[in-house]
Amino acid sequence: MAETIERWLAGPVENIPSLLQPVAHALIQATKEIRTMMTDFPEEKLFERPAGLASPGFHLKHIKGVLDRLFTYAANNQLSSDQLVYLQSEGEALGNTAELVQQLEFQVGVSLEALSEIDESTLTQFRGVGRKQLPSTVIGLLVHAAEHTMRHTGQLLVTTTVLKNFHENT
Repeated sequence: MAETIERWLAGPVENIPSLLQPVAHALIQATKEIRTMMTDFPEEKLFERPAGLASPGFHLKHIKGVLDRLFTYAANNQLSSDQLVYLQSEGEALGNTAELVQQLEFQVGVSLEALSEIDESTLTQFRGVGRKQLPSTVIGLLVHAAEHTMRHTGQLLVTTTVLKNFHENT
């Protein structure tokens, strides 16, 4: 049996600045875990909300959207109308597992590409978040992107486990 090693122990991610390696590791690890947990997930359970929890479909859409938004702010840009529309649609029960996982993986790829282009000397630069321009920094936004992704990955794991076990026992 092949040993599974967490991404942060597998060495640096090529082309990613040293200080941003933990962000890349978290995004890659989350993608790997999500791909595994969503393999053979019952399609009819994708938008179910056991005990009022967010659905697996919501988590997949939300992780993608948050990465897009936080990296937009890190690049010192404001959200586009398309991003605002997507934000409003995250709770809608639209899509299937394969396409939502594919869209999330694509967004992680876009995020890793953006990480590779960041100059480490800009990490402490101010970035305004949202219409109110709440204060953050480039590194603050990127670390939050990693942390938020892993938080929702954990929530997704719990919800899919509950739904799979309920599905198998009915």
